Amino acid sequence: MALMLLCVCMTAAAQSEKDSADIYYQHLELDEITVSSPVGQIKRKQSATPICVVTTKTLRQTSSTNIIDAVAKQPGVAQVTTGSGISKPVIRGLGYNRIVTVADGVRQEGQQWGDEHGIELDGAGIGQVEILKGPASLMYGSDAMAGVVIFHPEVIEPNGQMSADVSTEYQTNSGLWDYSLRFGGNKQGLVWNGRYTEKLAHAYHNKYDGYVPGTQLHERAAQALLGVNKAWGFSHLTLGYYHLNPSMAEGERDAETGELESENDNLKTYHKTLPYQQIHHYKAVLDNSFALGGGVLKAIIGYQQNRRQEFEEEHDHEHEHNHSEAGLDFLLHTLTYDARYNYNLFEGWKLTGGIGGMYQRSENKGEEYLIPAYHLFDFGLFATASKSLAHWTLSGGLRLDCRHLHSLQLIDEGEERFADFTRNFSALTGSVGAVYHVHPQVNIRANVARGFRAPNLSELGSNGIHHGTLRYETGNRDLKSEHSWQADLGGDFSGRYLSADVAIFMNRIGNYIFAKADDQPSQTMDSYRHFSYTQGTALLKGFEGGFDLHPIHQLHLASTFSMVDARQLHKPSETRYLPLTPPARLTAEVKWEFTHNGDHHAEAPHHIHEEPDHHHLLDHLLDNAYVSLGLSHHFRQDHYYRAYETETATPAYTLFNISAGTDILHKGGRKLCELHLIADNLFDRAYQSHLSRLKYAALNNVSGRRGIYNPGRNITIKAIFPIRI
Repeated sequence: MALMLLCVCMTAAAQSEKDSADIYYQHLELDEITVSSPVGQIKRKQSATPICVVTTKTLRQTSSTNIIDAVAKQPGVAQVTTGSGISKPVIRGLGYNRIVTVADGVRQEGQQWGDEHGIELDGAGIGQVEILKGPASLMYGSDAMAGVVIFHPEVIEPNGQMSADVSTEYQTNSGLWDYSLRFGGNKQGLVWNGRYTEKLAHAYHNKYDGYVPGTQLHERAAQALLGVNKAWGFSHLTLGYYHLNPSMAEGERDAETGELESENDNLKTYHKTLPYQQIHHYKAVLDNSFALGGGVLKAIIGYQQNRRQEFEEEHDHEHEHNHSEAGLDFLLHTLTYDARYNYNLFEGWKLTGGIGGMYQRSENKGEEYLIPAYHLFDFGLFATASKSLAHWTLSGGLRLDCRHLHSLQLIDEGEERFADFTRNFSALTGSVGAVYHVHPQVNIRANVARGFRAPNLSELGSNGIHHGTLRYETGNRDLKSEHSWQADLGGDFSGRYLSADVAIFMNRIGNYIFAKADDQPSQTMDSYRHFSYTQGTALLKGFEGGFDLHPIHQLHLASTFSMVDARQLHKPSETRYLPLTPPARLTAEVKWEFTHNGDHHAEAPHHIHEEPDHHHLLDHLLDNAYVSLGLSHHFRQDHYYRAYETETATPAYTLFNISAGTDILHKGGRKLCELHLIADNLFDRAYQSHLSRLKYAALNNVSGRRGIYNPGRNITIKAIFPIRI
């Protein structure tokens, strides 16, 4: 929803004409947004790799239950979900440890190997999101094979200003409500910002399942920034805390009625019910930038502590119910570091060199075990260069990574549960790309990149029941690193009334790691089917395209299409396609902007037309008012991992939405509040996303339908109250 001109993937280079009418439209051209690259901050049109930007405006105009849910609506991006509270990003058909998530300048580390492990971020504190599509190992080392999602913090206030805001939201489907408080300022270079957010939701509902027990959540988050901005650079210290209590839907049903079973008669309770998770995530980041010797030295160090506990009801001979102790209890310590020097040479050359890596220590503190405790240390050395010419922007670089991993032995009830072993991984990665500026309105870009991912501890050493996947998993300590080659080719056009963007890609991954069911499907361990990890060769091919037509300033017609074909080479039909591959998706939107930054005219700025009637209600009361009607069509997914019914086909479905919003002004001047009304799944369509893990819950014996369906119609009301001090 609200796709038009809010995603850089659908816009292109800014207008080059100098007349005042064209300048009027430049505020709509998001292609001039500065984005991240190995050589520092650059304009998006200079990037050889595909980058999508989700602005604060887009986030506010989007209904979501978490931050990944908000950005997953962009072309080429999807999400693996467990209910409405847990989402994991998927970029071009790849997710989990093949995507690096960056927040506050450091990679977010929180047990992302798990199916039911979400991202520990407060969406209210996000200023802008960048989505880098394709291998980004040059910037981030191991794991960035599919891409990177960068969550930028809120913008710091200009010098001499302080501000605050209060925001709140309510969603009808799950009764979700939240509030967030912020206060920030900048006094003579002393900068600060603080935010506290709380969110609660009861079970969501749809017309097939009714209310779905175990999908409620309670989230709390706090963050504080303190630093200095001076002529020599800046130094910022950020402290963060995130706490999430999501209940877990198991999908068990009454055999006679087919209704979902629940331990609580009140299906609209906001209190957690068994089973549930408890996540605590602490973060401290020191971010520094120094002007030095004609360049900029950036140094950032971060510490994170992630504790993820899962509580389930136990039945044994000694006590019928015992859930005071966590079953699975992971405690992860992560120290990340990065230092790089950006130097601008003569004649458009930019050079960067640096080092980055992390240290991790993971502990098992629960009564059950799935992966071993371990120590990890890695580092990478890299160098990049870019050159700007009259019609070309060239870029490239190399990186060397080394990772040392030590798994600790565990003796459980007299038997060795986890062995003591050590693995070392190394890789040389890089990329080379070019952007040809055919015309101020036309760009053609191409890039070839080499990616790298070392296997994680779940893949190497797991030995236990993974409740999130409903299977017993056994690791393979002989796994090799994944290596990929990806080629991207794309182009964009930007005119006064039309902008368009198109991209194709091909990604070949050697030693692709995946979980394989036993050859004998009847074999079980502790009543769970047994899966072990193996490797193969994967090939992913895809297409993304979109256009935005605005014949007049106030009217916008936009559409996007994205698809990916992901398969294993040299495999039979049952195991040919990679699991959790999103289906093709088509979106369309019609949007009418009644006002925009005080302008009520459709064609050109005020100095071209007559002055507006300032006695008009819109001039005194409303600004940035809009109404939008959109649809999202998800095609049938019949390319799925068939073996042992690991996956099933997913029918096509179409969701409609409508939204409206405006700023409320005080006497035509100061903004009093910002309001948004959003209706998703307007016609209450019952559907199952192919990437929903609840799709494979128990069969309903009465209806014959398997699994749990996604949420039905949902109406969201958002309000933001700015306070200027």
